[in-house]
Amino acid sequence: MRYWKKNVLHMTNKTKAKKADRKIQEALKILEKLGLPRQQQNERSALTLLALINLKPEDDWQRASDPLIGITPMMDFFATHYGKRYAPNTRETVRRQTVHQFMQAGIIVPNPDKPSRPTNSPKAVYQIEPSTLKLLREFGKPSWDSGLREYLQSVKILKILYAKEREMLRVPIRLLNGKEIKLSPGGQNILIKKIIDDFCPLFTPAGHVIYVGDTEAKWAYFDSEALRSLGVEIEEHGKMPDVVVHYVKKNWLILIEAVTSHGPVNPKRKKELKELFSGSSAGIVYVTAFLDRRTMMKYLDEISWETEVWIAETPTHLVHFNGERFLGPYED
Repeated sequence: MRYWKKNVLHMTNKTKAKKADRKIQEALKILEKLGLPRQQQNERSALTLLALINLKPEDDWQRASDPLIGITPMMDFFATHYGKRYAPNTRETVRRQTVHQFMQAGIIVPNPDKPSRPTNSPKAVYQIEPSTLKLLREFGKPSWDSGLREYLQSVKILKILYAKEREMLRVPIRLLNGKEIKLSPGGQNILIKKIIDDFCPLFTPAGHVIYVGDTEAKWAYFDSEALRSLGVEIEEHGKMPDVVVHYVKKNWLILIEAVTSHGPVNPKRKKELKELFSGSSAGIVYVTAFLDRRTMMKYLDEISWETEVWIAETPTHLVHFNGERFLGPYED
């Protein structure tokens, strides 16, 4: 009896595995037909597509649906229904090497419930685009080929429309030199706009904005020549503070971290920035910016001494962490 049960269980698992493999192969075929680059024609991308439409191995394509789903729930779906377990640290790989390309191809819509949410937010969700969902439900039917041709003709127009909608939500910023840049919507970019509009005129009048980061575009603005003239050369975006301003009158380089979900200038971050800008001929000033006091209170224990704090809701004030000097560089 035990042998019979064990044999039946083995047969069942084998059948499930076959169904899962077949579904993955079908998803791969779809990705190829949709014209995804070869780098996205892989198991990870196939599983992502299946998770986006909540299609399990035993389901027909006609049962495809359109849930709102984040990256971690997608990976849970891979493991639960397809037995494919990816390490938690591959989350960014799924986002950057599959989901990002799906967005570019117009296959999915980011944050349809809240378009202003930043794409790198831990709350970010994605949904299959309606016409893509309609097409996927036709897979395996005689109507698939004609539906695919029609879809491919219309997808270019859809991508243009979605790009225009997202462009309308972008955050416009005018720098002190008159140049206008636009940041991706939501998140810390709202605070970055306040830094440029409010902090800089008050505390670095006639200062020169050298760098502005963006959660989506990375280097939203970077005057590398100006920074080089101060003795600093930067190669990695990831190490940069969110805003860098040269206060020319005092010859100070103001390094500003905009805190919404990431941390302030704590001792570790201060050390990193100090090393990164060690060649600067201008004195270094470290500033942590918050939208409001409530956010500041969450990070109060982390903020490093000999740094400044600026709160956007009370823009004319600074909080100085140490009494020796107020808004100025410290000598080693």
